[in-house]
Amino acid sequence: MVLKADGLAAGKGVVLAETEAEAGDAIEQMMGDKIFGAAGEKVVVEEFLQGVEASVLCFVDEKTIVPMESAQDYKRIFDNDEGPNTGGMGTYSPSLLFDESLEKRIMNEILAPTLKGFQSDGLDFKGVLFAGIMITKEGPKVIEFNNRFGDPETQSVLPRLETDLLDIFLAVTENNLSSVDIKWNHKKAVCVVLASGGYPGAYEKGCVIKGLENVDKDGDRDILVFHAGTEFKVCDETSRMTTVTSGGRVLGVTALADTHEEAREKAYQNAAKISFEGMQYRKDIGIVNV
Repeated sequence: MVLKADGLAAGKGVVLAETEAEAGDAIEQMMGDKIFGAAGEKVVVEEFLQGVEASVLCFVDEKTIVPMESAQDYKRIFDNDEGPNTGGMGTYSPSLLFDESLEKRIMNEILAPTLKGFQSDGLDFKGVLFAGIMITKEGPKVIEFNNRFGDPETQSVLPRLETDLLDIFLAVTENNLSSVDIKWNHKKAVCVVLASGGYPGAYEKGCVIKGLENVDKDGDRDILVFHAGTEFKVCDETSRMTTVTSGGRVLGVTALADTHEEAREKAYQNAAKISFEGMQYRKDIGIVNV
């Protein structure tokens, strides 16, 4: 079964319990030891879904829901989806598992009914809806909803957007989303997250980040580095301002290319140019294990 702390836990309040003993230990830690603080005062118990995860971010106004390009997220800390859950160790877009048939099912069975639910409940929701999807043998099923952009899905999805994002935002606020022709380029994107040693558990902060100046040295505009858990401060070693780690997930290295394989290769080539003490990252982002 899946056990979730029913509050904000920085994306880490989820346990996939394979045995009754593991489930009991997880509940004791959440509700007894309060490892997630007040977030674990209530615990949600869910069906364990087997399949491959996919993320669908959507622009929504009161009348229209428009899915963005698909992405696949990698939640577990280690390769081959092993180890504890994290906030996300990397993504790629578009998902290699998506086809026209699956897109139609997600729209007809999940997204359109959700919009109708918003309307019937009088929520007047406008913004971004994040749908975490598990692609099972029975079809797509919802793992979770969030009303925000997803991290690190956004780092592989939005770089492929050709329509001005401001135009989309304005149309959403004005309930005019249906009038915007949202266009995406045909490039493939891969984002690799560089995390602190020990994450998603306890980790050290203040480690000097080296090699950022070596990324994109050839002027490749299809290489992007997103700062997630970094800080710019005076370094004790050099007495100069420098970039240091300040979070669990430190950087996201995104590469775009004409093919999925090329994007993946470029992302890892540039990730290897960066270093800090204890740095860890998955080596299988972009590989689909069905």
